[in-house]
Amino acid sequence: MLSISPTYLLYYVPLIIAISLVFGGTRHEATPLVLRHAWQTGRWITGFMAIIFAVLCVLDWLI
Repeated sequence: MLSISPTYLLYYVPLIIAISLVFGGTRHEATPLVLRHAWQTGRWITGFMAIIFAVLCVLDWLI
């Protein structure tokens, strides 16, 4: 069975913030555009990781 400690999930938040801000900062120079792009990138990465997590949970349940 898959067990994830809640403390490991705390590493996700600063990592996604840093990645999203750097990615947005390399595309735009204006702060509002950087923040908007960072928000969109953070949502995209979170959604992608949630899908991968769901697939792995289903595979773990089936096997």
